[in-house]
Amino acid sequence: MQWHAQLAWLGDGIASDVLIEAGGERITRVAAGVPAPQDARRLPGLTLPGLANAHSHAFHRALRTRAQGHGGRRGEAVGAKPGGFWTWREQMYKIADRLDPASYRSLATAVFAEMALAGISCVGEFHYLHHRPGGAPYGEPNAMGEALIAAASDAGIRITLLDACYLAGGIGEPLHGPQLRFGDGTAGNWARRVDSLYEQTDKAGRLHARVGAAIHSVRAVPRQQLRAVASWAKEHRAPLHVHLSEQPAENEACLDAYDMTPTRLLAEAGVLGALTTAVHATHLTGEDVGLLGTTMTGVCMCPTTERDLADGIGRARDLADAGAPICLGSDQHAVIDMFEEARAVELDERLRTGARGHWTAGELLAAATSNGHYALGWPEAGRLEPGAYADLVTVALDSVRTAGSGPGHAAEAAVFAATAADVREVVVSGRQIVGDGRHLLIDDVPGALHQAITAVTEEEPA
Repeated sequence: MQWHAQLAWLGDGIASDVLIEAGGERITRVAAGVPAPQDARRLPGLTLPGLANAHSHAFHRALRTRAQGHGGRRGEAVGAKPGGFWTWREQMYKIADRLDPASYRSLATAVFAEMALAGISCVGEFHYLHHRPGGAPYGEPNAMGEALIAAASDAGIRITLLDACYLAGGIGEPLHGPQLRFGDGTAGNWARRVDSLYEQTDKAGRLHARVGAAIHSVRAVPRQQLRAVASWAKEHRAPLHVHLSEQPAENEACLDAYDMTPTRLLAEAGVLGALTTAVHATHLTGEDVGLLGTTMTGVCMCPTTERDLADGIGRARDLADAGAPICLGSDQHAVIDMFEEARAVELDERLRTGARGHWTAGELLAAATSNGHYALGWPEAGRLEPGAYADLVTVALDSVRTAGSGPGHAAEAAVFAATAADVREVVVSGRQIVGDGRHLLIDDVPGALHQAITAVTEEEPA
C-alpha cells in the first residue's frame, strides 16, 4: 500500500511530496521529496497521523442540542435552582436508563463513525454503563462493554475501553436510581469482571481493541478502594484514567471528607503515574499541578465540554511545563472535532491570561495525535514513521476555512482554521475508512445517528 501526500506533518515540521508505504497495518517507509509512483493514492492537502480522542462518553452524544437549556455551573450544590448541572445530569441519566446492548451498539457505531469522519482513528471510551437498569448483571456481565468494542469495529476505528469503577453516588453516599447500573459493589468485584473482558481482547490479539481501567472520580470510588483499581492497572500495564477536579464542589467534598485535595488523595493511593491520565483537572492548586507533573501523569483536556458545561478553564500550559503530557478528548460530544479541541487549548489560555502564543501548532498536533495514543495504551500510533500504525488523516487546504494558508503555514491552518468538515481521507491500520469525505463502511452516518438517537430519546423520527 502506498500513499503520496502533497504535504505531511512528520512531528518536527511539514514536508512536501511524502511517500508513505505500509505492509498490512504498519508503516514500512516514509520518504519526503519523492515523486508520486503511478499506483500510489494521491493525498492532496495536509496529511497527519490519525487523531486520538482520549476521552469519550458515547451515549452523551444523544444529549447534543437537547440539554442546552440546562447548562448551569457544575459546581452548584444539590438543590440549586433548576437549569444547573444537576438538571443536565438528570437528562443524561434518562438516556442511560434506556440503553441496552443492542441499542448501545447502534448508537455507539454511529457516534464512532462520526469520529472517523472527523479524522479520529482511536477512541478512549470511558465506560461505566455496565449492568441492567436496577443493577442486575446481564447474562454476559460485559455485554455493554462488548457492544462498544463491536461498535468501534463496525465504524472502522480502534478503541481503548476504559472500564470505570463506580461504587458510590458521592462521598459517603450509596448509588441510587439510574446509578445502580454503574456499580459492581466493590473494587474486587469490578476487577473480576474486567479481568474477563481483558482476557477476551488479549486472546483476540488486541488488534483493534484494548482494555484499560478508570476510576470515575474520588466521589464515586471510596478512598479505601482506590488502590485496588490502581493495582489492577499496574499489574496489567494498562492505562488508567480518572475524572479529576472537574468542578469546585468535588474539591470541597474531598477536603471535607479527607482533609486533602482529590489530587493529593490519588497520589497517596498510588493512582498517579506515567500510565495514568487525569481528565479535566480544571480546578487545581499549585501543589496539585506539581504532583501531576512530577509523576508524569497525563492530563486530558476537553475544552468543548468544559465550556459547554461552564466548568472553567484548566491550567494546561502550567501542567505541561510541570511535566504532565497534554492530550485531548471530546467527552460529552457537544461537537466532535479534535481541531476545535486543540485550538481551544491555546485560545482558552489567551482568555485566562490576556496574552497570546502559549502553544505552537506542533505542540497542539502532538496533543491530538501521539500524546493521545500514548494515553490510550497505543504508544506505537500517532506518528508517521516506520513501525507505527498506518493511520493517516488528510485535511483539505482549499476549503473556505483553509484556502490561502500556504505550505509554510499548513500546520497552523489545521489547528487554527480547519474543522472536522475539512477531513477528506482517513486510513486506520492501513485500511481506508473515509474517502473524499465519505465514510466507506457506513453509507449514511447522519441517518444512523438520527435513528439511533431518536430510539433512545423516545422521539418520533422526522
